[in-house]
Formats: sequence, C-alpha cells, structure tokens
Amino acid sequence: MLKQVFTKLLSNYTQDSKYIESLWGHIVKQHSKKTRYYHNLSHLDHLYHNLVEVKNEIKDWDMVLFALFYHDYIYNILKQDNEEQSAKKAIEVLNSLSINKNRITLCYDMILATKGHNNSESSDINYFTDADLSILGSDSKNYETYYKNVRKEYKYYPDFMYNKGRIKILNHFIHMQAIFKSEYFYKKFEGKAKENLQQEIDLLSN
Repeated sequence: MLKQVFTKLLSNYTQDSKYIESLWGHIVKQHSKKTRYYHNLSHLDHLYHNLVEVKNEIKDWDMVLFALFYHDYIYNILKQDNEEQSAKKAIEVLNSLSINKNRITLCYDMILATKGHNNSESSDINYFTDADLSILGSDSKNYETYYKNVRKEYKYYPDFMYNKGRIKILNHFIHMQAIFKSEYFYKKFEGKAKENLQQEIDLLSN
C-alpha cells in the first residue's frame, strides 16, 4: 500500500523506476531497524490514513506525502537533531527531482514542525502535525500499545530517567491550549488525547 503511494508520488517527478525503487528501499531499510518499535512503517501507514481524511483541505498534497515518508527517516534516540537530519535528507531527494524551491521549503518546514508540534501559519503543516499526533487520541488499547512501543525504543534508559523525560513531554502536550490545530483533528481527537496523556502521566508518576 505505502509502496504504491510512494511510487505514484515519485512518478510525478521522474520516470527512472530504478531510482524510485532505490529510494523506496532506503525508506524501508530505515524504518525497519530493530530499534524501531513505534517509528516504523506502521506509523507511516497510520499517518497516511489520517491524512487521506483531510486530503481535500490540503493545498500541496505531494509535499505532505514527501514529509510523511521522510519525517522520521533519521531516528536515533541518543540524538537531538533527528528532525533536522530527516529534513536534510528530504531536501536532498527533492532537489534530485528538480522540485520548486518554495515547495521544498514547505516540506522542510513540515518535517521540522514535528519537533514541537506548535501552531503554524500554514494549514498544510498543521494538518500534517495533527495527523502525526493522532495516535494520542486513539482508543485506550491502541494508546497503550503506542506508549509501550515508545518505551521499548528507549529501553536503554532506566525507569527513573525515562519516566522523568516522558512526563515532561506529555506535560508539554497536555498544557497546550490545543494539541490539535485543525478543526477536524481537534473535534476527533482532542478530548481523548488529553485523557490518554493524563492516564499515562499518572501511571509514570506512581
């Protein structure tokens, strides 16, 4: 499914099937590393299905898709610049496809926005970051699977260190005026997300 979406996207900019196959192979390799329990191809698939729901509201669908495929391309829990490095990779690919600089900047900004998930003047960026956070508003069972997988990604950290850092992140979201910036995602996920976040904070605080 994701491969078909990627191939169709790339075919808008190049007819080099070997190059497309090579780029896809790198995406699969990056997202299939043994250290990835949440930030993997399943996350991309989940993100895609949420974005499709608002496709008609998105102005530059192709750049949103490029951001989807590359926003977690680099993911190293020991580093603080994963988004920047992932965005650099996206720029490299988009330049190779001779895509307009303004569109490349939009994709770059979209990936960097996943660092803080703050409100943006760009509605496309808000839709993208909202979809990226949609897991927060999922049902309790899926949310539990999500936070357990995130914990596995940080398995080298002892509980006292992990719990402190995780609570800080959860509080960042729970104290936002609104986690979700677009009306669609706000109505669909905001209430449940706040509930899920508070339950996880309570669990980690015990």
